[in-house]
Amino acid sequence: MARDDYVRRMERAGLAAVEAGLAGLIVTPGPDLVWLCGYRPPAVTERLTALVIEPGRAARLLVPVLEQPDAERAPGAGALEVAGWSDGADPYAELGKWLAPRRRYGVADGMWALHLLGLQRAVPGSGYAALTEAVPMLRAVKDAYEVERLAAAGAAADATYEDILGVRFGGRRESDVAADLARLLTEHGHSQVDFTVVGSGPNGANPHHEAGDRIIEDGDMVVLDFGGLKDGYGSDTTRTVHVGEPGSEERKVHGIVREAQQAAFEAVRPGVACQEIDRVARRVIKAAGYGEYFIHRTGHGIGVTTHEPPYMVEGEHLPLVPGMCFSIEPGIYLPGRFGVRIEDIVVCTESGGRRLNETDRGLAVVA
Repeated sequence: MARDDYVRRMERAGLAAVEAGLAGLIVTPGPDLVWLCGYRPPAVTERLTALVIEPGRAARLLVPVLEQPDAERAPGAGALEVAGWSDGADPYAELGKWLAPRRRYGVADGMWALHLLGLQRAVPGSGYAALTEAVPMLRAVKDAYEVERLAAAGAAADATYEDILGVRFGGRRESDVAADLARLLTEHGHSQVDFTVVGSGPNGANPHHEAGDRIIEDGDMVVLDFGGLKDGYGSDTTRTVHVGEPGSEERKVHGIVREAQQAAFEAVRPGVACQEIDRVARRVIKAAGYGEYFIHRTGHGIGVTTHEPPYMVEGEHLPLVPGMCFSIEPGIYLPGRFGVRIEDIVVCTESGGRRLNETDRGLAVVA
């Protein structure tokens, strides 16, 4: 990305702050900082690093002086005023000089309490709000560059799934298959593996089951949910497979989830409220008699993190906008028996939805 791309992002953030009634934004190390200016500190420590964005003026980045050379080499540094503070100085007093008195600022969700409390002491009367609450759509609408990166990450996850179908499941531990998934994601270009859920048999009824020592058996349904970061953008896909030929109820439940996932995908178009995507999927599952077994939201946004706004959940009235990228992942979880989930990443376009995962959504049979 070029300097001007980061300028546009920071200008957009400043406008979002104004719309939210904020004096500006204060962003500490994490995904927001990387997204806004491309700077990732060499280490996240107790030393304060903070980007201040206020409408109508150049963004400013305060860093420990020993890290200032790294900050000045960041991709977006040419659009910033970079200042350093030295050990022994009060970084909160230094940052406070940049802030308007008795005003409210948005702060990164992951800002350490140590830093927020320090700011409150240094700037009496100041107020703060988490970015996710104050400007939830800041990163939600992706540009063409970001959609391209997400599509590449999705394609790598798809290649991983195609490869895992050739791996033996029966007689191996869940953790063994999880290790295979992690290895394959890396081989297909992921720099970071965030999760490799392998939920076999009754463990599949736990949506966020941690792969463990359970031996996968013939006749098991197995939920595979995996993803991470490739070139800075996330992947996240889920397919459910069966060891050996599935029974009639297993096929039935899988078919219901597949129908719900397809219906929710077909509902994607600009102007539709996020909660409607959840409602559409839930109606299909409820009508089939399994409503009480669909126990999580239908989807979440994805970008430089694998979970971010917008969320496809009841009560989220925000309308879909072209460029929003999110998962659609309904599921049915039968306690003590098995679970089924099917998940794709989807982009809202001017004409509807575009899937970024294209592997077969049918119930694959594995050995």
